[in-house]
Amino acid sequence: MSTQNQSENNLIVSSSPHIRDFDSISRIMWAVVLSLIPAGIAGVFSFGYYCIYLVFLSCLTAVVTEIFILLLRRQPVVNVIQDGSAVVTGILLAYTLPPGVPWYVIVVGSFFAIAIVKHSFGGLGNNIWNPALAARAFLQVAYPTIMNSDWRVLVKKGMEKFACNIANVDVNGNLIDAVTTATPLTKEVVERTYLLGQLFMGNVPGCIGETSVIALLLGGVYLIYKRCINWYVPACYIGTTFIMARFLPPRIITPWANDSFYHIFAGGLFLGAFFMATDMVTSPLTKKGLVIFSVGAGVLTILIRFYSGYPEGVCYSILLMNTATPLIDRFTKPRLYGTKLKKI
Repeated sequence: MSTQNQSENNLIVSSSPHIRDFDSISRIMWAVVLSLIPAGIAGVFSFGYYCIYLVFLSCLTAVVTEIFILLLRRQPVVNVIQDGSAVVTGILLAYTLPPGVPWYVIVVGSFFAIAIVKHSFGGLGNNIWNPALAARAFLQVAYPTIMNSDWRVLVKKGMEKFACNIANVDVNGNLIDAVTTATPLTKEVVERTYLLGQLFMGNVPGCIGETSVIALLLGGVYLIYKRCINWYVPACYIGTTFIMARFLPPRIITPWANDSFYHIFAGGLFLGAFFMATDMVTSPLTKKGLVIFSVGAGVLTILIRFYSGYPEGVCYSILLMNTATPLIDRFTKPRLYGTKLKKI
């Protein structure tokens, strides 16, 4: 074949990937950062401006740790830092913590997320578990008293909340601007429950970025509009939790035990469904696999809430499904063209 004929055929031989898109890691990660801003504003409004300090400290620790580990591994630093993945991990970790945690707790957690959970497996794209959630589970074991008992709400109302620092204490160690109270999912609460409107707006005790459903919905819808996440993952996760909470016999003694709306609005379900179960690295690759993943997370969330001593189930349900992701991928991978489906 002559050189002229080869140029006319325009045949290009290259290695995979063969399907290219304009999406990039940095574009998706910074879109996630933008979508998390409404939940952060709601957290500051509910718990005071000390939350800004915690979120900033978490992000700073994550980025510095990322640079340190990359230098140790003799990997390029600039491009990896610019992709925004460390910032996303820092924000998500801060959003899953109580609003009054000491500074060293969030530093330890952020370092653990990047150095142990992310880079022990090879860095971005290789980690098995969601770094923020794994760090949250680690802090739950390392600092159980702080993580389980430091739930607060601001005493002041309206715009005055923005000027409050929840970390303020008087000479006797008593909180000045806030009171400690129970979270909406505390199983021993028999008399007091929160209205669905309070849960939807976020005017309840909880973690920094998980209480306001409307703020998380705004961020989630933005990610779906930008096609950064698949809509059916949060839909299947939240829908499964809703159905299971309605029909599963509870083993907890509360007036909201079988209230499906209470279960989906309280706790960190919306934060986990939109921003963690949709993690590209730790979730399955196929549509069928993602549906199995999200339904399994919903089932586990209610099983933990109903039958364990832990009031919340989102963190551990997603981590367990992260562990099952390689197995789900194995049994849901598409059949190669021209081959027969193997019987299991």
